[in-house]
Amino acid sequence: MTTKAIITGGAGFLGQRLAAALLERGRLRGPDGRERELTRLTLLDLQHSERMSDPRLVYSGGDIADAALLESLIDDQTHSVFHLAAVVSGMAEADFNLGMRVNVDASRLLLDVCRARGHRPRLVFTSSVAVYGGTLPEIVQESFALAPQTSYGTQKAIVELLVSDYSRRGFIDGRSLRLPTIAVRPGRPNAAASSFASGIIREPLNGKEAICPVDRDARLWLMSPSTVVACLVAAHEIPADSLGSSRALNLPGISVSVGDMAAALARVAGEDVAARISWERDPRIERMVASWPGACDASRARALAFPSDDSFDAIIRQYMQEHVSISRGPAS
Repeated sequence: MTTKAIITGGAGFLGQRLAAALLERGRLRGPDGRERELTRLTLLDLQHSERMSDPRLVYSGGDIADAALLESLIDDQTHSVFHLAAVVSGMAEADFNLGMRVNVDASRLLLDVCRARGHRPRLVFTSSVAVYGGTLPEIVQESFALAPQTSYGTQKAIVELLVSDYSRRGFIDGRSLRLPTIAVRPGRPNAAASSFASGIIREPLNGKEAICPVDRDARLWLMSPSTVVACLVAAHEIPADSLGSSRALNLPGISVSVGDMAAALARVAGEDVAARISWERDPRIERMVASWPGACDASRARALAFPSDDSFDAIIRQYMQEHVSISRGPAS
């Protein structure tokens, strides 16, 4: 038996990593739970630079909010949908209409196309710990009431509920993963409020100065890119009855303060590298970050054998190993 899959946001750094992992794996479980050979993987995004060459890959450039495009890409052999496309947190806060159009309206279109095909595809949705907010306990339980304090978090919470209800109705077999902040991301900073969490590690390793906009005591719930990808695959492969009545999962991140992140950089790369971080608090970023959990209960994901990172030191070492040219960049 064979199957097809699609990744929305496939040109992004997570989408590219996930695509490589799926192609290497070569097989995915279908709606009946049996493994099938992956014969086509479609990467949907607004723009593409074709980084990988594989006969199974299809690059599709277009707007995820275009219903006709989605209908042309998802057929009754598309048993796996990884929904990563999103307007990031800072941009969703700055442009409400854009955030709603991409993060909510396009997600609803995607779910409806899957529903119309009638074969109940497995759908993995990348939600966020930003669905939580308000006065939070030290460790946020999975059952804690959702009270997002940003438009981005609200939009993610809306789609979580849609994924749950479409699954309950038997239209899809959905799973929503509440992603921690992902660090260390390669490349350039983006408009996400959490972008600094990568920047304060990546830029100093590249010989550049970095500005941290939050206090050293600010605590983040983090996960490395490679572990996020492994969790996306794991979420797809687990049987639906393992999820019980809740289709949303907190992933097993690590809780670390920004000050501890800087200390880890000093341990791994040297005091001179960590000294390239300067501390200039930005009230707008601080307000957003303060509304996110610093630690989450992920016991359900751990019981389902989802992977996790060992430490932030290990995350830095992994980044340096994967990006040698960056980690050895000349000091400015």
